[in-house]
Amino acid sequence: MVNIRSAVSRLSLVALAHTMSTTFGTSSEPPGLCRTTGRLLRLSGVPGYEQHRRNDILLLSPAAETPGRCDNHTEGLQSANAHVVFFPGDIQNFQQEMAVQAEAVPWLSWSLEHVAFIMGNRFPGRHIWVIRASHMYLHKFSCYQNFVESNLFGAPEHSSDYGAIRQLRGLVGHGMEQAGLPNPLPPLGGAAVPLPLPQDFSLSLVGFSKGCVVLNQMVYELAGARADSELRPFLDRISDVYWLDGGHPGGSETWVTDKRALSELATSGVALHAHVTPYEVQDPMRAWVGREHRSFIKTLEELGACVTHRLHFEDEPASIENHFRVIKEF
Repeated sequence: MVNIRSAVSRLSLVALAHTMSTTFGTSSEPPGLCRTTGRLLRLSGVPGYEQHRRNDILLLSPAAETPGRCDNHTEGLQSANAHVVFFPGDIQNFQQEMAVQAEAVPWLSWSLEHVAFIMGNRFPGRHIWVIRASHMYLHKFSCYQNFVESNLFGAPEHSSDYGAIRQLRGLVGHGMEQAGLPNPLPPLGGAAVPLPLPQDFSLSLVGFSKGCVVLNQMVYELAGARADSELRPFLDRISDVYWLDGGHPGGSETWVTDKRALSELATSGVALHAHVTPYEVQDPMRAWVGREHRSFIKTLEELGACVTHRLHFEDEPASIENHFRVIKEF
């Protein structure tokens, strides 16, 4: 059942949703992008698999009839239980919070609300879950501490057993319950024999910039999670994973290069997608990012993974503006 706070948030977002859906009909949107409307709902303090691991979530549920994209890039309408989870990067926050932070104002068009609508157009007919980082240091450095061990600035320290996959499983399940969606995931640890997932449940994951640290942590956990009777069925429902110009303030591990971890990923059967820009992979001051990206792609290809990759804006100067634009262009 939707709690009172969530219900109030939902009402306060109605006008914002109308304004944004109108905005997406302007000439600034990419060619072929059709306006999609749907129900925008803010869920506060949603627990994951542990009560103290909580995240705020923005959920865009599809309209009854979703027109989707107008070109050959259409993903196709999905079942009523198809979902996309998006992990944003630094500075990205709720619209009302970004509007009062001077450093964030120039990037208001990439707020969580705007991104939800962008993803709704990119993946028509699916429920879009935008996960707010559990902490934002100085109102700009996203920290996904609930998913991966991180310092104040959000630089990760990866391990094989932090619980990112279990956190995601719990977060989506509790989010579905709070939003009142039909056929939610069964609770974790609620039965001696794990209850089956809804037959039509499917999931895609998208990480942008700092948000890619969550995807990377899940890669390191794959071996253990696939041996877990509760988590294996959940993993089997993940169809696609998208890395969008991954980056963080640490000096390494922007991309996973560990061959053992990548071997688990390659044999998972998940379709993998890497979209980058010169801002991250051609920065001479952070040359390791490009090297790690090339190693990530090369190793996965050698392992026979289903992986696609693309360098966007390669003929344009590296810029943070194009870094954000990859969210619309991938």
